[in-house]
Amino acid sequence: MGIFISILEQGTLFAIMCLGIYITYKIMDFADMTVDGTFPMGAAGVALLLSRGVNPFLATFLAALIGSCGGIITGLIHTKLGVNKLMSGILVMTGLYSINLRIMGRANMPLFTYKTVFSLPEVEVAGINLSTLLLITAILLVLKVLYDLFFGTKLGFFLRAVGDNEAILESLSSDSHKVKIIGLAIANFLAALSGALTAQYQGYSDIGMGVGTTVMGLAAIIIALSIFKHVSLGMSNLAITGALIYKAILIIVLGWGIEPNEFKLVSAAAVVVALGFSGGALKKTKKSKKAEGRVLNASDKRTVQEL
Repeated sequence: MGIFISILEQGTLFAIMCLGIYITYKIMDFADMTVDGTFPMGAAGVALLLSRGVNPFLATFLAALIGSCGGIITGLIHTKLGVNKLMSGILVMTGLYSINLRIMGRANMPLFTYKTVFSLPEVEVAGINLSTLLLITAILLVLKVLYDLFFGTKLGFFLRAVGDNEAILESLSSDSHKVKIIGLAIANFLAALSGALTAQYQGYSDIGMGVGTTVMGLAAIIIALSIFKHVSLGMSNLAITGALIYKAILIIVLGWGIEPNEFKLVSAAAVVVALGFSGGALKKTKKSKKAEGRVLNASDKRTVQEL
């Protein structure tokens, strides 16, 4: 039961970031590496604010807001300077490493002595404390509702048009550059919010906690897309489901004796496998082997007949 609760808690926290990555990767078709910098930026920001006595919920929101600035900078570099999408994110991600160090003043910062959003009265069911899970779930549900409502608006339609056909925005006299910047700001706001909550959940903020974050988020989304290829789940449901499945896989793998330091390797392997299935390469290999088997069987039959 404890493992199941852990999967739900970590998966729900991770799902918040996946909602942001879904916007850039699937909707905008924008390979945004900024998340590797804004995720720990949310953690660093909330650590600094909590140490200054700021209300935990306000500190979490402000840290996420600061993280959204990383997305805005990436958007400006890409749209105004004409820098490649991938390179824009990499440049900002690299710069944010130093900024995050400056914010915390050190490589890591414990939060055990500070009041956090999870400093709540315990809600026990069958001897298990569910207060943390209930709070994270409530936050995720609110974000999901806002997420779905947003993509039903005119701006949400424009954001989807950026990835599908940017020429549509020009025909509607809309500024595609502005739409891209807004999309990146929202995505990185969610990434930083996830980072701020994760830091409070685990009890510390670390400068390296964002390494591989984008790959992990992509892995979760690709796995969900591969599994539910023929099922209409909706954008937010797909991102959330993928996050829960991905975290479940990691926790189960950890239970097999895999060390935490090998999580990044497992994440990379998961992406490779998921991409192989989503791209059809692995399926084609299986089909080709079956076809070869049928050819060999047919040739064997002809050989027997000739004899």
